[in-house]
Amino acid sequence: MSDVAILSETSEGVGLLTINRPKTLNALDVPTLLELEAAFCRLEKDPAVRVVIITGAGDRAFVAGGDIADLNSRRGLRHYEEFAEIIHRVFRRVEACDKPTIAAVNGWALGGGAELMLCTDIRLVADNARIGVPEITLGLFPGAGGSQRLIRQIPLCRAKEMMFTGDRITAEEAVALGLANRVVTQAKLMDEVKALAKRIAEKSPLVLKLLKRAMRDGLEMPLQSALAHEQAVIGLVLDSDDAHEGCSAFLEKRPAQFKGR
Repeated sequence: MSDVAILSETSEGVGLLTINRPKTLNALDVPTLLELEAAFCRLEKDPAVRVVIITGAGDRAFVAGGDIADLNSRRGLRHYEEFAEIIHRVFRRVEACDKPTIAAVNGWALGGGAELMLCTDIRLVADNARIGVPEITLGLFPGAGGSQRLIRQIPLCRAKEMMFTGDRITAEEAVALGLANRVVTQAKLMDEVKALAKRIAEKSPLVLKLLKRAMRDGLEMPLQSALAHEQAVIGLVLDSDDAHEGCSAFLEKRPAQFKGR
């Protein structure tokens, strides 16, 4: 592995970002977060990339958390202005991305790793994965969005149990809770993630973008407003060439060729 903290590659409409710090179990520090942000932005802006995968280097960890020595060196205001500001900005960028994102959770996803996973759209987890927010054992709590995103994604009582105890859950438990889509053997994880990403990349990138926006915005609205928002967005979709290409392809019994317009 190179010394670069973030490895980036693209193939068949899919961008792959690998957090490449296996000696630290891919722990997140400020330089790594800034590299991740830059690499993610490049894929986000690349019209050839329709889906983004995020994973960790090695077979032990997706991201084992933040850099504890770095955290221990900081006091409140400096942390707020530096590390916290950056990690919140980067994670929100992932969460708000118009392109579908997939986490390939290839091992431990703890602390900041779990919080990064919570920002992705789809999560496939290796059978050896363990997921948790153990910050309480350090006298901290999940401060990179975890205390807010977790309570919005699983039952409140289970989120509180995870955060109050710091206990890790298995891949199977993560699926049962709705934190992950499915469990895959470690050996097959990347093959399955890439296959899923390619299936999604075959769809209209414009419609995926508008669909993600409709869902993301709708979550923050009362149902009545969200339904009105959906009605407006589907109207925009029907003005696209891709919508009519998809319908025409169905009627003509041929594969659709979506162009993103």
